[in-house]
Amino acid sequence: MVAGVEEGGRGRPGEGPLLLGVRHHGPGSARAVRAALGAARPRVVLIEGPPEADVLIPLAADEDMRPPVALLAHAVDEPGRSAFWPLAEFSPEWVAIRWAIEHDVPAHFIDLPATHTLAWGRDGEEESPQEDKPGEEGAAPDGGGAVPVDVRVDPLAVLAETAGYDDPERWWEDVVEHRGPGDGDPFAPFTALEEAMGALRETYGSGGHDRDLVREAYMRLQMRDAQRRFGDGVAVVCGAWHVPALRHRTTVAADKALLKGLPKVKTDMTWVPWTYRRLSRRSGYGAGIDSPGWYGHLFRVPDRPVERWLTKVAGLLREEDRLVSSAHVIEAVRLAGTLAAMRGRPLAGLSETTDAVRAVMCDGSDVPLALVHDRLVVGDVLGEVPAAAPAVPLQRDLDRIQRRLRLKPEAAERELELDLRKDTDAERSRLLHRLGLLGVAWGEPAASRGSTGTFRETWKLRWEPELAVRVAEAGVWGTTVLGAATAKAESDAVAAQGLADVTALAERCLLADLPDALPTVMRILADRAALDADVGHLAQALPALVRSLRYGDVRGTDTAALTEVAAGLAERIFVGLPPACVALDTDAADEMRRHVDAVHGSVGLLDDVAAPAHGDLRARWHAVLGVLSRRDTVPGVIRGRAVRLLLDGGELAHEEAARLMGLVLSPGTPPADAAAWIEGFVGGGSGGGMLLVHDERLLGLVDAWLTGVPAEAFTDVLPLLRRTFSAYEAGVRRTLGELVRRGPGQPGGATAAGSGLPGFAADLDSERADAVLPVVRLLLGLGAVEQDADNDLVGVAR
Repeated sequence: MVAGVEEGGRGRPGEGPLLLGVRHHGPGSARAVRAALGAARPRVVLIEGPPEADVLIPLAADEDMRPPVALLAHAVDEPGRSAFWPLAEFSPEWVAIRWAIEHDVPAHFIDLPATHTLAWGRDGEEESPQEDKPGEEGAAPDGGGAVPVDVRVDPLAVLAETAGYDDPERWWEDVVEHRGPGDGDPFAPFTALEEAMGALRETYGSGGHDRDLVREAYMRLQMRDAQRRFGDGVAVVCGAWHVPALRHRTTVAADKALLKGLPKVKTDMTWVPWTYRRLSRRSGYGAGIDSPGWYGHLFRVPDRPVERWLTKVAGLLREEDRLVSSAHVIEAVRLAGTLAAMRGRPLAGLSETTDAVRAVMCDGSDVPLALVHDRLVVGDVLGEVPAAAPAVPLQRDLDRIQRRLRLKPEAAERELELDLRKDTDAERSRLLHRLGLLGVAWGEPAASRGSTGTFRETWKLRWEPELAVRVAEAGVWGTTVLGAATAKAESDAVAAQGLADVTALAERCLLADLPDALPTVMRILADRAALDADVGHLAQALPALVRSLRYGDVRGTDTAALTEVAAGLAERIFVGLPPACVALDTDAADEMRRHVDAVHGSVGLLDDVAAPAHGDLRARWHAVLGVLSRRDTVPGVIRGRAVRLLLDGGELAHEEAARLMGLVLSPGTPPADAAAWIEGFVGGGSGGGMLLVHDERLLGLVDAWLTGVPAEAFTDVLPLLRRTFSAYEAGVRRTLGELVRRGPGQPGGATAAGSGLPGFAADLDSERADAVLPVVRLLLGLGAVEQDADNDLVGVAR
């Protein structure tokens, strides 16, 4: 606990070090730091941050360095153990760095070295230098790297409550962001803030974060060393929470005792791009702020921040086709000012401008307001770092490929459509798939619009700062993206637990075009397939293999070895499936039904590429389905699905399908088994509803069976039937209901002879069919259809 704070000077020039207590990522603090440094003209600037980054400070002067950026430290032997120190253009530390560079003044980081910070979390306790208690970085005028413990103190909340505010952020805006650096005294804000923090430290000590005491001991040692070298010309920019502790007099021996025996780990450090979104507290960043885009605006604009902000909001809403005029902007400015006056605020803040935008520009709706919050209040700004910044070789190779393929990382999510018949798009696809294998999730595959062919891919791309860590982690596999992905794929194949894992890996290798990894993957795949006797595992593995066979046409991949493995897998499934479908409970039967569906789709594709070397696979599969459809020991859901697949494939006549359904739905069949058969036949999203709509015989059988289910059994089969029929589209359900409601002989539909159901006729209604011909011909560009006075078709107008 801090014993007290010296009376007298508060860090003004000539009275010891100039201690500038700040709030990280606070534009008001940043402006005040710039004014104070300009007035004091120190000989050296000390900044809270890892000392290993001193060699990286000159890169801040590079014209290619554009914040937000972050210092990234990671353990050399464990790159996943890492920490970030983010800096935006409105961060006081960044302003101090830039001031020092522009005035040719040395700058040094003085916080506890990252070699200790990263080692602290090695025993299972995760540590980040920016994961502060609420009263520190981003949540209060403080900063640093304390790890939360039992008692948490939020200095900002305490000060706001003392001042009569219920919102700490509003209090900070009113006392700092909306006021100037001082009435002719650039040091006044820091003096007031130090006094407030001194009182809090006297009351709460370290705030429950004992590691702050260690960090502050190290910072005091660095301050003493700087004073010996530069005298009183020392300025320190740090979290305001630390200022009373740095002012507190201690002995060198006491500070060194706190640092004795700290764990160490070898670290590397570099600059990486950061994003406004990752500065947001909602991202999980412990030192985050609620509105980085708003703070960036306050820092950048020279005057009239509210007017300029609302003009920017209007521009965004216009881009989204909302009707927003200059009059809306004027009225919103007036309303924001009125709200600020009513609330006793010195200037309209984010809450007032947000309320004004909602009322004037969004018609009271929060939907467009959510867009304003996402795109402007938070923002999608992505920083840039110069090529001279240190990086692992894999990162260098990735940067080179990104430039060559014109695939720039962006913070905003965007959709990328790729045509794999084009060389550049094919290379982009390979890059994204290779990065996916390496765990660098820059892109996520999405459903392609307008095409289901294999020549088109759609990706959703968003670059997150953490991906720099994933790239560093993947660097252990190689120095190039291709080499690293190949080595990782081979390692994953050896470590794969199941056959399905290996087949999925084989598919990813083909997508990523890793020819050197395929032999290893295929060898392990063949070995696993030969030893695995579980039909379920074989059925899970086959679809991925067959999908992979399709890539040969588009990507030019040799899939001959894959074809042999897939055909052998299919043969074993044909033999083992019928006995595997016997004596299954309900859940196991549902799972096996899904396997049957997957194998059915795969066999159709496989037969096209495997014949004639492996015979007619499709015919042998149909024979297996025939066995399943007629074997009473097979669960009803599988028998029903087998009949449906044979019917769809033209291997079973409608009369035979109706006969089989009639047998199953006879009074001698238990209602639960009959309901399961129906689910297999017309359920599972397989278009069964349309089958019932267009085949009145099947619908009549289902209707007759359902009306005859005994009352005591109906409750048991109801959930199964509801699951089956609720999967149909609303229009299909409505049509089925109308057909059943009308009943035989009722008006509203023609009835086929002997069908017993309305809605169907024996012959085509030519008059109704001809009515759509003019529109169809126009759509096809074939010209309009001429009609006579009786609306009979007489010719075509060209």
